[in-house]
Amino acid sequence: MSLIPLGLGEKKVLAALAPGIVWIMALLASLLSLESLFRSDYEDGSLEQILISPQPLYFVVLAKLSVHWCATGLPLTLMSPLLGLLMGLPDAGYIPLMFSLFLGTLSMTLIGGIGAALTLSARRSGLLLSLIVVPLYIPLLIFGASAVQSAIDFSQYQLQLAVLGAMAALGLLAAPFAIMGALKISQE
Repeated sequence: MSLIPLGLGEKKVLAALAPGIVWIMALLASLLSLESLFRSDYEDGSLEQILISPQPLYFVVLAKLSVHWCATGLPLTLMSPLLGLLMGLPDAGYIPLMFSLFLGTLSMTLIGGIGAALTLSARRSGLLLSLIVVPLYIPLLIFGASAVQSAIDFSQYQLQLAVLGAMAALGLLAAPFAIMGALKISQE
């Protein structure tokens, strides 16, 4: 992220591209850690023990997703004003950037968790995981960058944030169950 201002140079161009660039960087940062979400548990056999334990799998999956989001999405959200400053983002874009990244990174973790669970038993699953997850990230990227751009243009951006919130809520409801199913299939 720190190299982009050096490459683009001109402040007007950088400020115009800032919402999209910050969102793309958040997407790429989220992709980096997804493959390891369940991989170590799968390789050392503890995933099998988790699946047969009397503890509900739902809470284990939710805990792993929460920790992943706290390690990847929350720092991105908290650092977004600094990233916006680095990119020359206008003042009106900081709050929408934080809110959109908060909701968007949560959705990225949930969607990415499904992809990580689906590709768990595949060898060298990084490319396959990217092929599954990136098309599902595109609406998040569009609505997130659009919310920030609308705020910069002094337009209404609440609709885009509402859509991101709906995606996060739907993901919170459905993703743990999809992940549980995929984890059970990967152990067969």
